[in-house]
Amino acid sequence: MSYMPQTPQKALPGAYVQTPAHQSQALSQQGQVPQAGAQKTTVEEIPPTARAAKAVNEAFWEESRYPELDSYIGQGISSEYEVSTQSGWAPFQKTKMYPIPDRIFEQYNRAQVSTMMGLFTDFNHAWVAIDNALYLWDYTHPNPDLVSFEDASHTITAVRLVIPRAGVFVPSIIRLLVVSTTADIILVGMSAQTASHGGKTVALYSLKMSAPIKGLDVDVIEGSDASGRIFFSGRGSDDVYEFTYQQEEKWFTNRCAKVNHTTKGYSTLTPSLFFGQKVQQEHVVQMVIDDSRKLLYTLSSKSTIRAFFMRSNSTLDLVINKPLGQILSNVGHMTSQTELLTPAMKIVSISAITAKEASKTNLVASTSSGCRIFMSATSAYGSSPSSSTAPTSMQVQHVKFPPAGNPAPMQNQSSQSGQLIQYSTTPAVNTSSRALSETRSAVRYAPGYFLTFVVGEQQPGTDLLFVSGPDSARIAQPQIQQTPVKYPELALWISLGSRAEDVGLATGEVSATSSPVGFGNELAVQFDSPTPEIAVLTNTGVHMLRRRRLVDIFAAALRLGGGAEGLEGEINKFVRRYGRGEVASTALAVACGQAFDVTPDSRLARISDPEVLQLARKCFIEYGGKPEYPENSIHDRTIPAIDFVRPSPRHSGMARYISRLLRSIWKAPIVMERQTATGGFTVSSVVGLGKLQDISQDLTKLREFLRANKSFIEGLAGPEALGNVQSKREEVSLQGEHRALHALAVLIDRFIEGISFVLVLYDEKIEETILSLANEPRQQLRTLSYEGLCTTEVGKLLAKDLVKAIVNRNIVSGSNVETVAEALRRRCGSFCSADDVVIFKAQEFVKRGAEAGADSDVCRDYLNESLRLFKQVAGSLSMEQLQWTIGQYVALQFYAASIQLCLDKANESDRGNRALTWIQEGRPQGDKRGDAFEGRKKCYDLVHQVILSIEGSRTESPDMVDGHLTLSGKRREEAADEIDTADDEVFQTDLYDWYLQNNRADQLLEVESPYVITYLQRRSSDNVAHADLLWRYYVQKERYQDAAVVQLALAKSRFALSLDKRIEYLGNARTNASTTRPGIVRSSRSEILREVSDLLEVANIQSDLVQRLRSDDRITAERRPEVMEELDGAILPLSVLFNTYCEPAYYFDLCILIYEAADHRVASDIKATWQNLLERAHTTAEEMDQGPAPYEMVAESVRSLGNKLGLSETMFPVTELLPMLKRYAHNFQHESGPETWVLDIFIDLQVPFETMYGTLENMFYNDEAPFQGRQRRLIANDIVYIAKMWFQDSMRGSGSPFGGEDNAIAVSQMLHMMMQSGLDERRLEECQNLRMRVENLLR
Repeated sequence: MSYMPQTPQKALPGAYVQTPAHQSQALSQQGQVPQAGAQKTTVEEIPPTARAAKAVNEAFWEESRYPELDSYIGQGISSEYEVSTQSGWAPFQKTKMYPIPDRIFEQYNRAQVSTMMGLFTDFNHAWVAIDNALYLWDYTHPNPDLVSFEDASHTITAVRLVIPRAGVFVPSIIRLLVVSTTADIILVGMSAQTASHGGKTVALYSLKMSAPIKGLDVDVIEGSDASGRIFFSGRGSDDVYEFTYQQEEKWFTNRCAKVNHTTKGYSTLTPSLFFGQKVQQEHVVQMVIDDSRKLLYTLSSKSTIRAFFMRSNSTLDLVINKPLGQILSNVGHMTSQTELLTPAMKIVSISAITAKEASKTNLVASTSSGCRIFMSATSAYGSSPSSSTAPTSMQVQHVKFPPAGNPAPMQNQSSQSGQLIQYSTTPAVNTSSRALSETRSAVRYAPGYFLTFVVGEQQPGTDLLFVSGPDSARIAQPQIQQTPVKYPELALWISLGSRAEDVGLATGEVSATSSPVGFGNELAVQFDSPTPEIAVLTNTGVHMLRRRRLVDIFAAALRLGGGAEGLEGEINKFVRRYGRGEVASTALAVACGQAFDVTPDSRLARISDPEVLQLARKCFIEYGGKPEYPENSIHDRTIPAIDFVRPSPRHSGMARYISRLLRSIWKAPIVMERQTATGGFTVSSVVGLGKLQDISQDLTKLREFLRANKSFIEGLAGPEALGNVQSKREEVSLQGEHRALHALAVLIDRFIEGISFVLVLYDEKIEETILSLANEPRQQLRTLSYEGLCTTEVGKLLAKDLVKAIVNRNIVSGSNVETVAEALRRRCGSFCSADDVVIFKAQEFVKRGAEAGADSDVCRDYLNESLRLFKQVAGSLSMEQLQWTIGQYVALQFYAASIQLCLDKANESDRGNRALTWIQEGRPQGDKRGDAFEGRKKCYDLVHQVILSIEGSRTESPDMVDGHLTLSGKRREEAADEIDTADDEVFQTDLYDWYLQNNRADQLLEVESPYVITYLQRRSSDNVAHADLLWRYYVQKERYQDAAVVQLALAKSRFALSLDKRIEYLGNARTNASTTRPGIVRSSRSEILREVSDLLEVANIQSDLVQRLRSDDRITAERRPEVMEELDGAILPLSVLFNTYCEPAYYFDLCILIYEAADHRVASDIKATWQNLLERAHTTAEEMDQGPAPYEMVAESVRSLGNKLGLSETMFPVTELLPMLKRYAHNFQHESGPETWVLDIFIDLQVPFETMYGTLENMFYNDEAPFQGRQRRLIANDIVYIAKMWFQDSMRGSGSPFGGEDNAIAVSQMLHMMMQSGLDERRLEECQNLRMRVENLLR
């Protein structure tokens, strides 16, 4: 913008106050880029895998909040059961019955004294004791071998399988068979191995360890899994004994012994004597151990429950004695009198509830009337006991009464409708049901499987089995229940057809977590853990009961629910019970083949019925719910609307299903290192490889289902689904749903390939692979989980390291790298893509080139081929791979290729060239495009290193030898050409930055590239040094006018430049603008030159003002820096200089200069200012103690200003100034100084004599005061003096007097008049002589 002078405004009247400062208006800067506007708040985009991981982690968190047992069996009573009469909804199902082998019956028929039977379900074995012989067989084998123990000399009374104490036996002895006879108790060692058919084979070993127990009639044995202690009791008393054993005999202890922990002293040796009526001796009928609390519970024949605390491994302290009367008294506080809980009934069994299942509830006691009494033990002050503190009391916590109705065994599953006895909706609890009144025994397994054996009324000698389990899905969703249900259970009746002898859990305990909260969540582990199975041994065989998972029940409900017509009713029933998200998850599992059922031939098989799978598909697609977008409740509009979308229950169900599939591996480490005895190490998988393959197969089925139904699932259909939306709200909701479901689909793919990658690791000698890693990635691998591998950037990078390690190991071993890489790509493409294969191949070419030698043609061929391959996959190169490649190229003097590859990588990393737009817009802070630039800069930094390497190589090999270009010089020239001709503006910008940061400005000025000017123009807007380089570059290229424009902009800029520096820029700009060169438009040059001159004039005035104020003692020391800071910087407008500084400060000479610069031609203002100037000069001189006389100061002021104004007729009006000075001289300086000092001023300024003569002539004729009367002679004297000086001046050389004849005649006449005007004698004489000479010349 050109500088426009402004006419100064008259200052307001008022006193001068220390030259006030002024807030300047900065001149606009040419070419200045406006600052970017305010940036909107941005939310960082989450990668799909991270978004899906978040959803899966939320699913894990939700399932970890599954209520603990204490929360739904709190203080009170309940009787809520849902008893199924149809197989479709049954919580358990009979899978098969294994008959007792004929060989057992043959032995049984030889029995003489007693027989008993039992199960060792840990090893799928059953046992039978016949007199003094014990036989074991694998009940799952169709023709099992018998394993016998026949070393006992007396009749066997009890058998128990326990875990041995650690360190006593060899490792192969994994169990102890405790055999009690009428005379002694014997330990038998047991080992087990997996057979070829998948079952277990056991072997028994004589340990020669026994203890006498004659007279105790032992029938109850129990062992502690944690400590290996063995306890027993007999029918003769309620004492608790311990069988102790150790590896060797010691001085005071034998290898084996029995210890009585209850009766002390001689009473153990003396039989009990009774007089009168015979009293039945109370004895222990059952023992259970809770290792989590170190408690041993006993149940006596009189239904008394006792608790013993195992404070140490050798003590057993009785801490609680709970008779039946106290239990009934506790129950009486919860319910009114009931026939089911009276002193006549018995407690038939007890089951421990461990601390990891419940924090308060310790024990459940089953009564002969079918009630379950849950009891809690507390320590002092009511706190829950721990493994280190013993409980002191036990109270009834909850009572579960039997179900209503009569026993009704489940019917066949041929019915088309699954009917249930619904939960009671009445507030009253049924406390009078006789359904379980003939309970003979009962057992409970975690997390709540309850089996009650009821004597069959219609078939004496047989049992009916009532089995129930918690409705886990309903317990997990308490918020959807309309009517609160306490401890909901699903149950059914099963007719065994014979008498139950023993029962055992054939699979491991179900536990979703190791703490009470979340422990019983069967839903969470239904696809991750073996389905629980319970074996029931009867005198006809072993009956297997399988726990039916929710997915199995749902599949059966779809099959038996009346087909498509009844589907809606069945699904709505599930939705009401379990929530839409759980139904979606279950339907998806069924559609993916997760449901199982028992076939007519008693085989367990996946449900593959197309109709069932189609109904499950329909349920997932059509009943998955809708996403929600709370448009009206959004307050923060800076966050994208899509982030407020709450995905549908279908999404949560899908995430839940994925979390259940990945449960065992999500947080599991990928590798586990172990030190070997020889100092080496082995690596094994924390999760079995077979388990990984199963998970991969399940995920693959899920992926196939989603791909096959992608167009039907709302949210996966893609952009084409947006054509059906009716509103913006629906559109945003659908976009949010798509983003969420797409993320889960990506996660599925990632985990399938991640598992394949892990399997490849273990196939590829993982120990060698890990050893080849650097220390940091090796440490990371030790803690890397499957979640980290598949969802985090760290895992991705670590996988790349592992892939490289695998490939390098195969290269070293001589394997074909392309074959290895291609195999990796097929199995786990995202971990080793097709681009990775190309990279590995290119790296191999680089290595071959290095082996061939840098100067060989073979090396160049290999390197060129590697460059071709690298350029194909530049976008996939990691920075480590790029750095390695550039390092190899530089070492082999492949400089140009190094630069090419770096630039290709930079362009591939930012295909949209966002970095360039970011630079063009002034590099705004917080802009994401800055990240794109940083990504490019990493590549450019490598180019800088290449440049340094090239410069360093010149010391080893010169460019020229004997006038010829060397090979090294040629390679360096190729690199230089590659840099100069690169069309990457971002690279050129970064390169120029690097030049300047490293003091290489001269190198920048030598660059022949159009980007230099663009770069310097862009950077000059905020950096003086860059602007200086820009005009220097223009001057060097002889573009003087452009240089002048830059210098003018610098003079007008807002940079912190001194006024002198700005004047220097303007002076240089005027010089450059004045320089002519072909091709420059004259009008443009003149315009620039005019603007520069105008601004320079203002700058000079301001400079004079600065110098004047710097020495002005009217300004205080505190004020002076502010004034100097204001003025010694940007060039201020003339109006500011005039009104703010010059006029208030009485700098009238500067005011006149401002008039001149502003072209202010008001004669009255000019005349008044001159008058003020004279008065100010006179006053200043008078105030000075020493110094020039007033007239001298006035004369100097006029003379100095006249020189600056260049005798401007407007600003230096002689016709006004001469009379003004004459009046001043007459009034104030009469007889001071030379008589002609006023005229001498104008003569010194070379004012034309004709002008002075005319002015004096007018003064003489006008007769103005004070030159009136006799005082006119003063003017006459001046006229004579001027005429004389004029004559002398005009006569120099060959000039004519007074410039011409006319002037000479006029002067002669005037002189004649002057002689008659009373001149001084001297002047009169001069006048006469002058006139005479003029007249002589005129003749």
